[in-house]
Amino acid sequence: MNDRLDTVSNIWITGASSGIGKSVTQTLIRGGHRLIVTGRRPEPLEQIEALAPERITSAVADTTSKDELRSISATLEFHGDLNMAILNAGTCEYLDIADYSSDVIEKNIQTNVIGTARCIEIALPALRRSRAKGLPATLVIVGSSAWWFPFARAEGYGASKAALAYFAQSLRADLAVEGIDVVLVSPGFVKTPLTDRNDFSMPFLVTAEDAAERIVSGLAKGHNEIAFPKRFTWILKCLGALPQPLIDRMAASMARKSSSEQEPME
Repeated sequence: MNDRLDTVSNIWITGASSGIGKSVTQTLIRGGHRLIVTGRRPEPLEQIEALAPERITSAVADTTSKDELRSISATLEFHGDLNMAILNAGTCEYLDIADYSSDVIEKNIQTNVIGTARCIEIALPALRRSRAKGLPATLVIVGSSAWWFPFARAEGYGASKAALAYFAQSLRADLAVEGIDVVLVSPGFVKTPLTDRNDFSMPFLVTAEDAAERIVSGLAKGHNEIAFPKRFTWILKCLGALPQPLIDRMAASMARKSSSEQEPME
């Protein structure tokens, strides 16, 4: 029987200062939970902490830095036994194939994959201590539905999210014996400061508030896979199940269209 979020929980959230992370934080605040919120900038975290100072503690850190994460590791249990870690911090940088740079790949991998892995390094011991007391423990990894289809310019971003999906599912297998749940969240397009920079149409775009409600609802229902919006994610899954030569032709066609649309701007 699932008991996630049934009672007041102690939760760590990364990337809490904007976008999906901020909206998830606000949703959990309304649910009465006790939160540790992490981001790189102190000012937005202080504003969040002011919403419920008795239940929210800020822990400023860059999730790609081992030293900064170690410095906040004790804070994860400030409110008591840690019940959930929502690892949401991430980035999205697109590749211009005409000016290929491995730096773009590295930035996506460093933040989205390595940063998440380093967060787990401090979250997992705290979650294990909770399980040792018979308390619920859940690890939530926020990925993306982008990796289900090879979109143009998304070599770095899509690869990082594909890595996160495999990483989360492998962790789920390894941690099952310990009773620690691993949840993979795969959103479609969500309106955030990151997606506001996109120069292309985003079908089935949802608000960050809507995304947060879907994530928290899925967690409360005990789901280990949370993907939304369904119309978009099912389309991507169906496209990804096509024969590879057809996928390749479709992806290349979309890439050529994208390039031709951008030519007048150059």
